[in-house]
Amino acid sequence: MISKVIFKKIIFNNIYEKNFNKCIVKKGLFVFPAGPTLASISHSNEYYDSIRKADLVFFDSGFFVLLLRLFKNINVKKFSGYKFLDLFFNFLKKNKKKSIFCIDPNLKFSKSNKKFLKNLGIKRVYNYMAPNYKIKNFSDRKLLKKIKKVRPDFILTNIGGGKQEILGLYLKKNLKIKTTILCTGAAISFFTKDQAPINRVIDKFYLGWFVRLIFNPLVFSKRYLNSLKLIPMVIFSKIKTID
Repeated sequence: MISKVIFKKIIFNNIYEKNFNKCIVKKGLFVFPAGPTLASISHSNEYYDSIRKADLVFFDSGFFVLLLRLFKNINVKKFSGYKFLDLFFNFLKKNKKKSIFCIDPNLKFSKSNKKFLKNLGIKRVYNYMAPNYKIKNFSDRKLLKKIKKVRPDFILTNIGGGKQEILGLYLKKNLKIKTTILCTGAAISFFTKDQAPINRVIDKFYLGWFVRLIFNPLVFSKRYLNSLKLIPMVIFSKIKTID
C-alpha cells in the first residue's frame, strides 16, 4: 500500500481514518492543500515552501486525488480538512482538558468557533483575530507572545488557504513550545454553520466544491477554475510513490 506520494518535492501522506489516533498525538505542522492553492505553487514560493516544510501533508483535494488515479495510476485516500476536524472534535470530546488556540478571520467567526468548541466541553479555548497578513516578510510578534503565554495543545488556523500555511510555518519556526498546528482553514465553519452545509456524505463523494460553489458562486468559481492548472502539472510531472 502506498504510504507517501512525492509531487513537486512535496511529500503527501496517504493517511487512513484508522491512522488518526497515531497522527493526533504528533507535534508539528499539519497542512491540507486544496486544489486551487496547490495549483498556485509554481508562482507562490512562500506558499510552496510552507507546504514542502510541513510535517504532515494530507490529500485534502479530491480533484488532485482523481488526477493521480486517472493519469498516473496512483491510488490514494482523500483525507479532507473536514474529515480530519470531524475526527478531531470527537477526540476532543474524550480529551476535554486539551487547550485550543484559534486564529480567526473576523469577530463573527471567532465567536462562533469559541462557542462550538466550548459546547464540546473544552474549557481552555483561546481566540485571536488575524490581521490582514502580507505574504512577503511575514511577521506577527503579538500572536507569538500570546501563544507562548498560554502554551496550547493545538493551534487552529481558521483563515484562508495560501496564507494559513505560511502562518503555520512561521509559527513552527518561531515557537519553542511543542504544539500541533492544524491548517484546516475554513473547515471549522462547516461545523459552526457559518459556511455551506457540508456533511460526511458530501465530503465522502468529493462534492464539497459543488456545495460551496452553489452557496457562493462569485468567490468559488474563480478558485475552482484555477484548479484546472493541476491537470498539466500532474500529467507532465514525475511523481514518486513510497510504500
